[in-house]
Amino acid sequence: MFRFTAPPPLSLYVHLPWCVRKCPYCDFNSHQVREPVPEDAYVEALLADLEQELPRVWGRTVQSIFIGGGTPSLFSPRAIDRLLAGVRARLPCRPGLEVTLEANPGTVEQGRFAEFRGAGVNRLSIGVQSFQPELLRRLGRIHDAREAAAAARAAHQAGLDNFNLDLMFGLPGQSVAAALDDLQTAMDLEPAHISFYQLTLEPNTRFHQQPPMLPDEEVVATMQEEGHARLEAAGYTQYEVSAFARSARRCAHNLNYWRFGDYLGIGAGAHGKVTDGASQTIIRRWKVRHPRDYMARAGTAACGSGESVLSSGDATFEFMLNALRLVEGFTGESFENATGLPLERARPGIEAGVERGLLERDGACIRASEAGRRFLNDAIALFLPEEGAHARGNGG
Repeated sequence: MFRFTAPPPLSLYVHLPWCVRKCPYCDFNSHQVREPVPEDAYVEALLADLEQELPRVWGRTVQSIFIGGGTPSLFSPRAIDRLLAGVRARLPCRPGLEVTLEANPGTVEQGRFAEFRGAGVNRLSIGVQSFQPELLRRLGRIHDAREAAAAARAAHQAGLDNFNLDLMFGLPGQSVAAALDDLQTAMDLEPAHISFYQLTLEPNTRFHQQPPMLPDEEVVATMQEEGHARLEAAGYTQYEVSAFARSARRCAHNLNYWRFGDYLGIGAGAHGKVTDGASQTIIRRWKVRHPRDYMARAGTAACGSGESVLSSGDATFEFMLNALRLVEGFTGESFENATGLPLERARPGIEAGVERGLLERDGACIRASEAGRRFLNDAIALFLPEEGAHARGNGG
């Protein structure tokens, strides 16, 4: 079914699940801190987990590392240094690879970014979401606008100019003017990258159970359209639905996701996807979610919570789910290299998308059209698989 001549690029995702407070919109596997974070024990568990994963990726080089959460900046620079040193001792890493750490302004002490940089972090993603006090309160954030601006300045001072600011729009009670004010404040702080995305009400969140009053669709569309125009005018080039970057500062780790690359996932609840050339399969695996259970089981088969082997239909759909988010789209060659399938497997969906005006061709490149970007779910739905993955659990 699959025919891989070489595996796709490999990244590493590390999940640190603790946060000061669970935000009402967050559906990530995060746990509110109620006692000191057991960072030494958790780093030890992460490295044991990684060792358990090594046979799946022998001989492959890691292209990027992303430390996400939760709030990874709750961990000390010493713990991050130990983690990254342990990763490099176990896996070959590309020289100068991108190493991203997520940080929240309310958990960052002045001067700490320089220590993170010394530990090997060379990119930050700072969760600002808004600079408006009332909107931050509604979102359950623990920082204020002053702390957000201070975090950006601290990143510059630490020599970590390659940082992202996360910014949401379509927030409860937000006007177009307020959304654009937030965006201008973010741009004034001169990050290399801005993620500007719409708030969505995800299942298993407080906002989903008790939905707040959100702006109507027309207002949200105006926020997005005018926001994108301002970003482009300020020199931020859009390369993905919600991602904008200056001069070669696109996020390498996220690009690997969007291009259907492989990634190991270590940490409580972490997910991974690995292409196995020997068996010609693509396998997704995920770990037990609760930190206590994870630390007790790390390094054993019981650390896994489940796995799924992708069918050709699954692989085609998941490729399109990601690649159609990219402004660059994809080529037949990139599809075949990433999925191990002939482009003919996706041809019916491509032809239907072009006919409906949701997709467009530009030479060898296929991408979402302007209408396709606006109705992206409709474009992606053209590639829904007829058969599902063959899933099997392995405990916890």
